[in-house]
Amino acid sequence: MFPLVLGQLRQRPAAFAGTAVALLLAIAAVTLFGSLFAADLATPEAVRKAAAGPGLMVIAGAFGEIAVLVAFFVVVNALGFALRQQHRELALLRTVAATPRQTRRLVRGEVLVTVLLVTVPGWALGAVAARWFLAALQRRGTAAPDVRVPGTPVPMLVALGIVLLVGLAAAAVAARRISRIAPAAALTASSTEHARTGVLRLLAGAGALAGGVLLLRLSATRPADQVDKAGQAALLASLVLLVAVALVGPFAARVLAAVLGGPLRVLAPGAGWLADANLRGYARRLSSAVVPVALLVGLSGTMSIMTFTAGRAAAAAGGTGSAAVSSVTSATDIWLRQAELGMLVCFATVSVVNTLVAVTADRRREFALLRLVGATRPQLLRMLSAEAVLTTAVGVLLGATVAGAATSAFSAAVTGSAVPPVPVATCGWIVAGAAALVLPGILVTGRWAVGGPAAELVGGGRD
Repeated sequence: MFPLVLGQLRQRPAAFAGTAVALLLAIAAVTLFGSLFAADLATPEAVRKAAAGPGLMVIAGAFGEIAVLVAFFVVVNALGFALRQQHRELALLRTVAATPRQTRRLVRGEVLVTVLLVTVPGWALGAVAARWFLAALQRRGTAAPDVRVPGTPVPMLVALGIVLLVGLAAAAVAARRISRIAPAAALTASSTEHARTGVLRLLAGAGALAGGVLLLRLSATRPADQVDKAGQAALLASLVLLVAVALVGPFAARVLAAVLGGPLRVLAPGAGWLADANLRGYARRLSSAVVPVALLVGLSGTMSIMTFTAGRAAAAAGGTGSAAVSSVTSATDIWLRQAELGMLVCFATVSVVNTLVAVTADRRREFALLRLVGATRPQLLRMLSAEAVLTTAVGVLLGATVAGAATSAFSAAVTGSAVPPVPVATCGWIVAGAAALVLPGILVTGRWAVGGPAAELVGGGRD
């Protein structure tokens, strides 16, 4: 089995690039916050009490749980596309008597090798980041000056164990379809798309939606002096709602594409019509493309608006209590949210770029067929441009909906109003950033995907 695992990784290194980067970030993040946790445990209590703020253990726990949840989300997405690119090989293994258990074992082996390849760089990055993060907290008075990151390897080993569990859980989710269908059907499944979303998936999406609503209620009912708890509940709610979006994505994407596709057909009659038909006909593919965009916009929007709302609330309450403590705590809270936003944006960016490149590159045979029936390369690129615009619009709308729900609950807890103050310029930059990732990601890959000899690409199947 091990030589087969290595052969798959050597044959398709680009397919696992997104998975490797996501796992690298996960190991680095867990190492970072595990090191802060260890530093807090190794510091005498008298020294810890010399600093203001929530404490290293609370900060590390809050950041760590968010990092693990987002890492799982991103790794499942990246690994799913890696398996999609080797779907035909896995299907052939099934037809020559490979059992579902052996197929799942192969996928787990690929994840295990990928994790081991990025472990040492992830440890190094996490160790450097831990020292930088601790120094930044000390400059802001949140960590005592005498606190040091211990030299113990325990945080690194814990990070490896947690990321291995995340990777293996992601492998179980991603390999579920190819390992459950019949061997003969596996060969055709790689080139077809299910027209309907499964009942279990819809039920899981409904459950995630209900869980997100409960977390929103929890955030909205926190007292005004529990800003951190309200913020964590709102952020967790946004993550759970994004999971719901991912589960019911094909249905939601088809509805939004139908709404937005009409204006696109009018503005670009040729390319717009073809782009709209493609996206509505392949709702699962559209969902795969828009969910990472929604993740980026939803998390970035949630964190940005929450930070802006907390800053406004702190400024309004500046005259009460100890001015010095209030100033240090509010400034530190804002900086922590910005740091958390930076971490989430890194994960989301990996997911967006990996997904869009994989989805577009996977359509070479489709583009070759269109060229054989008369479509030119410029026409295909115009179609891809229209698809990129529609994909961006759908992803931004889904992400903005999630961010709006999460920040409304947070604002209700902090300010008493369900309408949060919105940093318009920041939100504009978030939308512009999403577009800057989507448009080049699709078009640059598309220029490569529409090239090559059309007849050979059609005759050679997916590759």
